Order: sequence, then C-alpha cells, then structure tokens
Amino acid sequence: MESVIGRLLSDFESGKLTRRQLVQTLALVAVGSPVASALAQSAAQNPQPAAAPWKTVWLDHISYAVSDHKRSADFYAGLMGWEIRRQNETQTNLNINGLGDIIIRNSRRPGTGNAASQPPGAAAPTPPDSTRAAGGEQRRPRPPLTGVINHISWGVQPWDTDAVKAELVKRGLDPRPDMVGENFKSWHVFDPDGWDLQISNQTKESRSSGS
Repeated sequence: MESVIGRLLSDFESGKLTRRQLVQTLALVAVGSPVASALAQSAAQNPQPAAAPWKTVWLDHISYAVSDHKRSADFYAGLMGWEIRRQNETQTNLNINGLGDIIIRNSRRPGTGNAASQPPGAAAPTPPDSTRAAGGEQRRPRPPLTGVINHISWGVQPWDTDAVKAELVKRGLDPRPDMVGENFKSWHVFDPDGWDLQISNQTKESRSSGS
C-alpha cells in the first residue's frame, strides 16, 4: 500500500492526478475501506494525462445543423445581430459580432444520404462512425453518441430585463426567465428548430470580475 500511495503522490505532483482524486483516494485508505486498495491501484495505473501545451484563445466556429439554414440564419441575424457573411444552397456562414463564426447547415434527412448537406456533384463524405479514414487506413469506430449540448447562453448589451422580454414577445417568442441573484439575468426562448437559446446580461468583463 505504501508503494501505491507513493505513486499517487508522485502522479499528483507531476499533474497526472487532480487534487480531488488524490484526496478522495487517500481518504478511503485512511478509513480502511475494502475498495481503497483497488481504487488506489487503479488511479495509479490510469493517471490523468498531463495538461496539453496550449490553451483555448478563440472560438473559430460553431457548426449547427438545422432543417432550413436560411430561415435560421434570418432568425439569428435579426434577433442577435449576427452578420451573414456567405450563403449558398446548403449553408450560411455568420459572424457572431467578432466573437467567432457559426456555420448553419441543412441537416441530413432520413433516406436522403448526404444530399441535403452537400453541394451538387460533391463526393459523399466518410460517415462519422466509419472505421476507415479518408486515406484508407483503419481507425477506431466512433463511440456511442451520449453527450448533448443542452443550450448555449449568449450575453447581449445593452441590457434591460423588461425591455429584452418585451422584444422577445414582440417577435412571437415565449421567453422563460432564468435569474440568479442580483447580477445574472436571462431569458430562454426556442429557435425555429426548437433549440434552447439563452440570452443573458453577461459580458466578458462581468465574468472576469466574478459578478
């Protein structure tokens, strides 16, 4: 057990284990839990990877698949002030007011293959769950898709809680309040494809100050 704890401490010091993982495992050891040894051994043998040598500095783009990309582009351009940069028959590229881009594409429809999302004459892309990459080499199959982005919250300015609600109602939307304390104010609405859009009073400055 001493050697296992030694490895745990070493992995923590090298950044391979988080503080929480270390404390939880050592706590189990201290109370003599029958599973402590197995957990400690597992943590030591399967450490967390070291932090990558970079950090996120820019939102390049969001890819959003919808039923009608032109309708959705008009919705977001009108409601959120996003700028339409390029548009063709299958997708629209918009700029999110200097924060990054979003590509709104027509999604594939059952029984139509990739035709709804590809320009005429384009080769069909390799299915995302295929075990063969474009170059022909084998690759691991895509794991079951279990993660879902529930919603995205966008901060807007200028902000007046009642005025924002009134504008949403005027556009035929049904705003749902989501307020936390005195400093976080927001409304949720559904976009034309039923996506939960949250509009809040948050800014980069308010997040940085912890308000």
